[in-house]
Amino acid sequence: MPDMAAPTTPSSRKKKLGSYPTLLVVFSITLALVVIGLFGLLLLHAQKLSEVVRQNLEVQVYLDRDLPETELLRLQQDLGQQPFVAEREGKPQIRFVSKEEGARQLLQSTGEDFRQFLGDNPLRDAYVLKIKPEYTDTMHLRQLERSVSTQRGVFEVQYPQDLFASINHNLTRVSLVLLGFAAVLVLVVVILINNTIKLALFSQRFLIRSMQLVGATRLFIQQPFLRRATWQGLASGVLAALLLIALLQYAYLEVEPLRLLRDDLRLGLLLLGVVGLGVVIGFFSSARAVHKYLKMSLDDLY
Repeated sequence: MPDMAAPTTPSSRKKKLGSYPTLLVVFSITLALVVIGLFGLLLLHAQKLSEVVRQNLEVQVYLDRDLPETELLRLQQDLGQQPFVAEREGKPQIRFVSKEEGARQLLQSTGEDFRQFLGDNPLRDAYVLKIKPEYTDTMHLRQLERSVSTQRGVFEVQYPQDLFASINHNLTRVSLVLLGFAAVLVLVVVILINNTIKLALFSQRFLIRSMQLVGATRLFIQQPFLRRATWQGLASGVLAALLLIALLQYAYLEVEPLRLLRDDLRLGLLLLGVVGLGVVIGFFSSARAVHKYLKMSLDDLY
């Protein structure tokens, strides 16, 4: 008798608990983390720009006329000990500008030598102070002005009040707007990643119920999903961090002055935050989705 051929049936792959499309999930989570990472980079560079602007604000301390050298040195030391004076490499940022140097600077900016028709130099010697960023608000500047004005040998303290107030107001407003956008963006990214993992687990809902019916505990059912989601979140976070580094290096090459706003410590913390966010959201989104399917009735699963 001729051999009877076995009936052909479509080949089907047996589903494994916790297995669902990995590349799609990792790709979706990576894109979401890159978006939030880019906004984080924007926040970091905006904050650094704010610090750079504040660090370059100066206060002019005009002195009494014909002060002896000893008084000038004594006054410089007293000013250098003030808490509001910025430091670089342990040295207070104080610069002495003589009245002759002031006249030369005025001549360069205006093109006219006022000493020819005045017959004298009416300017005064001055100390120019770099101020710490935390002392550039209106209240601290007024305290600074009162404190320095009482020093012996000081004639007047001047600083561009309107400029200081405008910078502080605009930087505060921009920071609040950026923080508001950041909060909304984080919420959107969390929802997006959560829905991505929930959709990925949708194909496993009947397998979850089957394991539940044969007596598997919730912890036993959840473990493969949580383990897989954690690794996917970690892989997505690392990929997102690498993409952010590549994009940032490209930006530095295209816009050279942007390097002045570089802060490696904060950048490292941001990248760690992106990786951690991927792991945390992946873990809790998977746990939430599995818990949801474990509670659903058979009719709801359809």
